[in-house]
Amino acid sequence: MFVHVLADNAAKLSELCSLLDRRFQIAGERLDVDSKLSELPDALVVRADLRVIENIAALKRRSARTAKVSKRIFLIEQPSHACISQAYALGATLAVTGKINPAKLFAALANRGNSEAASPTGATQEDNAVEVAAAAIGSMFAAASFGEPIDVMATIEAGRGIAERITERGLAEWLTAVRRHHEGTYQHCLLVTGVAIDFGLSLGLKRTDLERLYSAAMFHDIGKAKIPLAILDKPGRLDAEERALVETHPVAGYEFLKAQTGISAEILDAVRHHHEYLDGSGYPDALSAESIADIVRMLTIADIFAALIEHRHYKPTMPRSEAYGILSGMQGKLEKALVIAFKQVALTR
Repeated sequence: MFVHVLADNAAKLSELCSLLDRRFQIAGERLDVDSKLSELPDALVVRADLRVIENIAALKRRSARTAKVSKRIFLIEQPSHACISQAYALGATLAVTGKINPAKLFAALANRGNSEAASPTGATQEDNAVEVAAAAIGSMFAAASFGEPIDVMATIEAGRGIAERITERGLAEWLTAVRRHHEGTYQHCLLVTGVAIDFGLSLGLKRTDLERLYSAAMFHDIGKAKIPLAILDKPGRLDAEERALVETHPVAGYEFLKAQTGISAEILDAVRHHHEYLDGSGYPDALSAESIADIVRMLTIADIFAALIEHRHYKPTMPRSEAYGILSGMQGKLEKALVIAFKQVALTR
């Protein structure tokens, strides 16, 4: 395998090339020099501080060429929403945080999962859909982190791409493709959107209602851009202070999106209230049944189910049947008719 290494200084470049040279054919370049690479590599590994605008600009200048590489792995040494979001916005197919873990990096490069049945550009159609959606979410989270405007239409268009993929290939394939590439908040947003779309398709929603649902799903957790990753990705139970901080994300997302252009009142309502329950025990506004819109009720079911089945490195993936059992047991909190209708999505689609 031929691997192209990009780094923002000579020391990082030398260290990474020395590591990868044990297993792969390597070509290394600094970001601040013009690329002299004539052959398209099988994989790209980027090690750069994405808080530095010059590094971002250098990667953007190379983006037309690097987009043709099927594996684009960014090593993020500063684990923050801003840096991870920026990596995906720059076209990463995988962002790896923390200190370099040779075994994990070798495994990511050796994994053939995202090069099988390749298109002319080297990526499967399923992976392209995941990458486009992840890039849209990355751009959205980066904008929220820096308090900048988001590209609302690009996010909605990415949701439409997911809907088209699931219509063609089904939910199960989407879940597999997402888990192959992502963990944490990005995986969750992609899973929620896919589950919500398939739920809407199973109910026969008209096109405008389905678009409203998947747009709400794409935007629903944007408030988490303000919460430290150490809390969001913490193994085990959160303490009371951490839980209180996490529970600020619906209002934070609502307030951020309210200032954007092109987001409907229904979507804003879903972002603010996707953690509300029919019995009034949810947050942030303790709404009860008659105050919770249908789109919110559907999104809440998709959100809970996706959270239960998502893959985390510190716990096994819960079987879909077990996750549906938990949903079914939340009597009084979720609309019973919708939970019953969700069964085929949860178990068979």
